[in-house]
Amino acid sequence: MWNARSRSSTADVLILLPPSETKRTGGANGSRLELDALAFPALNTARVEALDALVAVSSDPDAARAALKLSARQAPESERNRTLWTAPVMPSIDRYDGVLFDALGAGTLPPDARAFAHAHLAISSALFGLTRALDPIPAYRMSADSRVPGIRPKHAWSHLVSAELASVSGVILDLRSEAYAALGPAPRREGSVYARVVTDEGGRRRALNHFNKAGKGRLVRSLLLAGIDHPDLASLLAWSQSTGIRLERGAPGELELVVEESSAIH
Repeated sequence: MWNARSRSSTADVLILLPPSETKRTGGANGSRLELDALAFPALNTARVEALDALVAVSSDPDAARAALKLSARQAPESERNRTLWTAPVMPSIDRYDGVLFDALGAGTLPPDARAFAHAHLAISSALFGLTRALDPIPAYRMSADSRVPGIRPKHAWSHLVSAELASVSGVILDLRSEAYAALGPAPRREGSVYARVVTDEGGRRRALNHFNKAGKGRLVRSLLLAGIDHPDLASLLAWSQSTGIRLERGAPGELELVVEESSAIH
């Protein structure tokens, strides 16, 4: 199994992604969650607390539905939480499902792009704080707004995740939703930017909400396939211009990914 600690964490660029509500089922036969196999070991104590709290609340179906804000149709999803410590695992980038990760298409990336992803991409989550792309995790159900007794995601992760991100000296491209960015704000400094997806309507830019996910996924896939360790924002922006991706400076501390609304939807 891939050991996250075998890779250096001194990459010049770090891409931050949100998780997805939906997760792929399954995992490697005979595998199970091993915290020592995850990157960011300083988060392990908080991970244990979150995992144990989630397992505990999920033992009561009614409590789980309320804590995790599940509909009647979604109620069975809490069942997977009861076996978090023993369920099979797969790489984070493969575990997460949905529009963003479908557009990223991790399963079709060549090995060198997947290795680049592990060194340069982290996924924020309410259960694990941060994981690297190839960190092996089980399927679970818990989101940034879950109300699990014994664990408050923002309180649990904000300081710890922010400290991890503050140790990154290079470019930080924050593609997380605002809810997940709040679980561990990135440092405010040159080279650390929050990306917003917008559409250009005759010179007037409008933010995209749900349909921004496909645009983010395609951007990340292009970054991973290119495999360039951008040392600064100028390098990142020059690369985007050379590929036809409209990644431009926005408000202070922000970049704008300009997409056509029709292409963001499909």
